[in-house]
Amino acid sequence: MKRILGSVRACLFAAVILAMSASAFAQIGISIRIGPPPIPVYAQPVCPGEGYIWVPGYWAYDNSYNDYYWVPGTWVLAPQPGYLWTPGWWGWGGEGFIFHEGYWGPVVGFYGGINYGFGYFGNGYVGGRWDHDRFFYNRSVTNVNVTNITNVYNTTVVNNNVTRVSYNGGEGGLNARPTAEQEAADRERHMGPLAAQTRQLDAARGNPELRAASNHGRPPIAATDRAGEFTHAEPAREAGGPYTPRPANHGPQGEPAAERNIPHPPNSYVHPRDLPPTERMPSPNTGNAAQDKKFQQQQDKMYAKEEQQRQKLQAKQDQEHEKMQRQQGNQQQMQQRQQQMEQRHQQQTQQMMQKQAQEQQHMQQREAPRGEAPRPH
Repeated sequence: MKRILGSVRACLFAAVILAMSASAFAQIGISIRIGPPPIPVYAQPVCPGEGYIWVPGYWAYDNSYNDYYWVPGTWVLAPQPGYLWTPGWWGWGGEGFIFHEGYWGPVVGFYGGINYGFGYFGNGYVGGRWDHDRFFYNRSVTNVNVTNITNVYNTTVVNNNVTRVSYNGGEGGLNARPTAEQEAADRERHMGPLAAQTRQLDAARGNPELRAASNHGRPPIAATDRAGEFTHAEPAREAGGPYTPRPANHGPQGEPAAERNIPHPPNSYVHPRDLPPTERMPSPNTGNAAQDKKFQQQQDKMYAKEEQQRQKLQAKQDQEHEKMQRQQGNQQQMQQRQQQMEQRHQQQTQQMMQKQAQEQQHMQQREAPRGEAPRPH
């Protein structure tokens, strides 16, 4: 039986390695029975400079606290000219709500029909457009200082989507469906969230005031002018609507909520700090205490080595980020350099993931023969 389990585990690790090399998206996340709070009402900070794209705020979920938390909207420098942001969104998956991560690409895809505001009114983006290598801002829906940014235009936008519901499907959710063009955009090659967006997410996760249980849908930090910097922030003016959830770890009648693994995009992991914690193998139990102890020590050594590899690669990439910030050049050159650097970091991170998955696979294979019952002399 143990040998069969070892073979199954080896197949699973092989599948993970194949998934890492595929261009199609896979996801790893959880399914939540309760939908997130409504989108709060807040003001947009002034755009800090040319080439910045607005990334709207959204509700993320922290399984450690069984609660949603608000990730403030912010301005993010586009990874390359021509790229736009498709926001992430929550959608009903049959057993619970699943988060579909956003991405960068030449076309804005489907984001659940959710009205995030500031040009993201449920379908596409009307807050600005690219003209060759310059981004022009629509002043009717974006906050731009025309003294500092002159590439602007003014086109009135009629927003008929007045709902502040923050999820698609399920009880009380939106019923929007993707168009053929949006489905095609989702299948095209694109990039996951950038390092700046990851910093924004991490800062929000670590702030107790941004949890829904604390702010009741009205976060004190609703938007920031730069990612990861909460010193200049816009508070929410009001909650988007009432939010009185049941305990987040229970379903409609009090039964445990269904939490299951969902495929998540492997190529959204740009840096080691973006990676989920290493999933540990079950403790060995062969009936031979000495063998079990030895194998457990080998596992612990392997996990420590993998963590050191992550920290070493992250430190190297952080140094490259700092070096990039000190470089000089025009905006287009800097954007191209940043894109090349992020793509290189993404490749490095995926190569490390593949190597660590192979090491765990080999460890599993070594465990399989030891899992057999000791033979009598």
